[in-house]
Amino acid sequence: MTVLLSESEIASGPGAEDEGGAPAPAKKTTQIIAIYGKGGIGKSFTLANLSYMMAQQGRKVLLIGCDPKSDTTSLLFGGRACPTIIETSSRKKLAGETVDIGDVCFKRDGVYAMELGGPEVGRGCGGRGIIHGFELLEKLGFHEWGFDFVLLDFLGDVVCGGFGLPIARDMCQKVIVVGSNDLQSLYVANNVCSAVEYFRKLGGNVGVGGLVINKDDGTGEAEAFAAAVGIPVLAAIPADEDIRRKSANYEIVGRPGGRWAPLFEQLAVGIAESAPHRPNPLSQDALLSLFKGEAVGRGYKLEPATMEDLCGPSHVAKPSLEVVYDSM
Repeated sequence: MTVLLSESEIASGPGAEDEGGAPAPAKKTTQIIAIYGKGGIGKSFTLANLSYMMAQQGRKVLLIGCDPKSDTTSLLFGGRACPTIIETSSRKKLAGETVDIGDVCFKRDGVYAMELGGPEVGRGCGGRGIIHGFELLEKLGFHEWGFDFVLLDFLGDVVCGGFGLPIARDMCQKVIVVGSNDLQSLYVANNVCSAVEYFRKLGGNVGVGGLVINKDDGTGEAEAFAAAVGIPVLAAIPADEDIRRKSANYEIVGRPGGRWAPLFEQLAVGIAESAPHRPNPLSQDALLSLFKGEAVGRGYKLEPATMEDLCGPSHVAKPSLEVVYDSM
């Protein structure tokens, strides 16, 4: 599979010329941004409201769900499930038909959205499904679509190859991490930073644009994490009952003029303008140090087990069956 967009493809560099020697017309610059986070942390909520606000600001936005649960776009479409690319492709192939863009891409108030989908449980690799989905996008002419922003929603706590494609193959310019003030979501965020740093050492160009803190309760661990790894906090979405209730009812809260409009306006600008930072991932101990010891058991000392613990006090050590030859 080829990289979706390289730097030379998304914008003509200084001095670029066409075949006749004249300066080539500038291509529309597209920011491709991959959003990662622990399952259930609120990526889909964040992305639905972010993409909606971006569209209301006059930007052309494409939201692509890359999670096998296929729920990225459900909030955007009032709870309605989109036909997925993988499901549609399989059905059309069996019928001898081709996939058209109208079969898999849908729109609402200026936001374009689609779901890659994934295999049924136990019937295939979700990462391979992601690869197949992007291959089909290329066949549908992804490079010609001319979006200002393409937002990719990836599950951060799955580490197989397909879910790491944007980072491993420079398919995006930067990564945004969604986390909260809890150890598990920051563990996933730290893993994403580790992946970015690993591929940077191999010559990759993807960086981390920043952290979005969702369900912020003010305890500060996520903010401390961002400072420790060297990435900015782009927005802190509070743990507010109004947000929880409206999102549970599939309502967009990031509407211009609404109570939460300034928050998502700030996030839209922050994501658009954030630089791709090279993070400094934390060790496990450093990550645990962000939390109070009693909350994560940081002060616990490991006690080695013995064979007597496992087999009972009557355990008798058996001689080794290894053949030992006397030295001559």
